[in-house]
Amino acid sequence: MFNKGDKKESATGGQESINLLGAGTTIKGDISANGDIRIDGTLIGTVNAKGKLVLGPNGHIEGEVYCKSADVSGNIKGNLTVSELTHLKATAKFSGDINTNKLAIDPGANFTGNCSMGGVIKEMNNAVKREQRQPAEEKVA
Repeated sequence: MFNKGDKKESATGGQESINLLGAGTTIKGDISANGDIRIDGTLIGTVNAKGKLVLGPNGHIEGEVYCKSADVSGNIKGNLTVSELTHLKATAKFSGDINTNKLAIDPGANFTGNCSMGGVIKEMNNAVKREQRQPAEEKVA
């Protein structure tokens, strides 16, 4: 059921796992994941994933989402910030603002809100990288 193929090495040498919020499960709160996450249940809160977010057709998120890439088939009410590709599939219902580098919307998807693409995300990523490097540089000095 669980095997080593479900984990991959992170840039820091630790292992990243694939996380799952199953159908019929509701979480009220924030989730932080070092790897990918799949949500088939309901989350009311914030998702912060360093990997890919997959929202299944019966999945619901009410809140903020931050991730590397996103495949959305379910419902999101809130804002989505993605550093690479956001894909709204045919069954997706999205209400809120999207900040992403690339956006794909399949016919049938429902998107209500605003979208910022490209340069805005690159500027955000550069600011995050500067913040991550800065503490390391301070330790050396």
